[in-house]
Amino acid sequence: MADDNEMETEIADDPFTKHFQYELSDELLVSLSSNSPSMENISKGWPVLGNLIITIPKPVTTVTAKVKPKISILEEKTYAPEGTVPNYTNHIDFNKLYIKSQIHGNIVSANKTNLIKRDLDLTDIFTPLQKELFSIMNNYQDLYYPERSFSNSDEIRYTYCLHVVNHMLKTRIKILHHNSKLARKSDMSDEYRDQGLVRPKVLIMVPFKDAAYRVVKTLIDILVPKESGQVVNKNRFEEDFTGGELLMPTKNPKPEDYELLFSGNTEDTFRLGMTLTKKTLKLYTDFYSSDILIASPLGLRMIVGAEGEEDRDYDFLASIEILIMDQADVFLMQNWDHLLHVLDHFHLQPKKTHDTDFSRVRSWAVNGWSKYYRQTLMFSSVSLPEIKSVINRKCQNYAGKVMLANPIEIGSIQQVILQVPQLFHRFNATSPMAAVESRFEYFVKEILPKQRDTLMSHTLIYVPSYFDFVRLRNYFKKEDIGFVQICEYSKDGKIARARDMFFHTEAHFLLYSERVHFFRRFRIKGIRHIIFYQPPTYPHFYSEMCNLMQESNQNKYGGSECNMTVTTLHCKYDAARVAATLGAARFARLAASDKAVHMFVTGD
Repeated sequence: MADDNEMETEIADDPFTKHFQYELSDELLVSLSSNSPSMENISKGWPVLGNLIITIPKPVTTVTAKVKPKISILEEKTYAPEGTVPNYTNHIDFNKLYIKSQIHGNIVSANKTNLIKRDLDLTDIFTPLQKELFSIMNNYQDLYYPERSFSNSDEIRYTYCLHVVNHMLKTRIKILHHNSKLARKSDMSDEYRDQGLVRPKVLIMVPFKDAAYRVVKTLIDILVPKESGQVVNKNRFEEDFTGGELLMPTKNPKPEDYELLFSGNTEDTFRLGMTLTKKTLKLYTDFYSSDILIASPLGLRMIVGAEGEEDRDYDFLASIEILIMDQADVFLMQNWDHLLHVLDHFHLQPKKTHDTDFSRVRSWAVNGWSKYYRQTLMFSSVSLPEIKSVINRKCQNYAGKVMLANPIEIGSIQQVILQVPQLFHRFNATSPMAAVESRFEYFVKEILPKQRDTLMSHTLIYVPSYFDFVRLRNYFKKEDIGFVQICEYSKDGKIARARDMFFHTEAHFLLYSERVHFFRRFRIKGIRHIIFYQPPTYPHFYSEMCNLMQESNQNKYGGSECNMTVTTLHCKYDAARVAATLGAARFARLAASDKAVHMFVTGD
């Protein structure tokens, strides 16, 4: 039974109410369900986020709309409003932002606790970045934010956690309010439809247990800080989600970003259900009794399973209203197919009822329209077509989406400390799929023959895609080309032998996968020439690999510093990777030129 404080009058202007209360009009539904929905694109410039591209679905006039019978004012139906351009909020007023009064007293202290870890001083309720992010989140639009970094990660996490807590409190209060009303009357009207087909409403996907740990701690700080409530199973959670840290070397330390990324528990197979009540947060609840789910893509993939498996289950994804993917770039390094497979199982018809009271299920959920109401927030440290396409192809929020579109002014090439010629070879491709074949053909015909010359020994070939890595490995074996290999599946003994042979000129080529560099960050010695088979996923890997060519890492009998080169293969589908490597000005010159080969020397 809801108490008096929770008997809050529903406010029609609350973005939560506006987004979830009403059905879609026929005109908007027809537009959303077509292969090419009618869209309005708006560009905005905000102080911190910069260039925003806002895309809002528009209704289309249908035949049925033209011949709809007139109805009386009493029967007039209210439909879900079209999406609107988010308003940038500078002055923070909790009531005007429709943040529940229950957490007003915790917001500032929780944010201070959150930011103190990064030595950030909080002079206002929110930081400038948080104000802008919350303005978009609170408008229930999808967000693609490809500028996540270690310096802003805590600000981002806090903002989406606040949005999640606020969303769940509104959901809970609404259900309790309706329960109270229904206890006093027997008739059931549509106004009491306030639930989905299953209970879980929020899914937060993160790559490692440590990231999940930080999310849960932030949720606790916002909802039930010290002494104000109870966290059930807290000790079990602390035990499960801490420890297991990687031992970082002190003699030859790893790069700072590596130590930050892999700090804490790096286990990547986990899932956690959470239930939220007024003053209690229960951890380890059964998925179908949970309000919030936190999981890794692999943790979910193991439950979702594959076709034909008996124990598979994906009903819990049917009524997700907020999906958050934090550190999406790391998912790309882990296994992108796991993420895509899980996303393909959202909002499907549940196979079981899971104790659902169908008289309380929202009509749009019954109609199978939940995918049009889901808000997706995606955070990544790099902007790539693979990540962007998730928002473009697998998210259909009727309120629209907001995407950042800021040029990268300073490319990673400027961090290369060696005076070495850096050649960018452009090849033609008709589609992303065709690019795989075109890249291989160009490499085999144009690059490899010259690189096999004795003068070009000590060549490292950096390969971002494992599929490409396997193809090159098989080709080298077939052609009897002398090489060694290091990939994420290589055993430590073989890695040590490969590195030794490469350094001592016993192998002309070293095939090196990007994924092994991401997870191990080896300092390969003896490199005189680098071929980037494709520009790196992370632009700083470009400069990091190039800087390994400095004299202190060389075998003095294995070549000359006068004979060193860096070669990068790219096509138009690699534009985002090349732009991040070169920076806006250099990339503009390259893109505008008809030449297939461009040379850059750091410092020019």
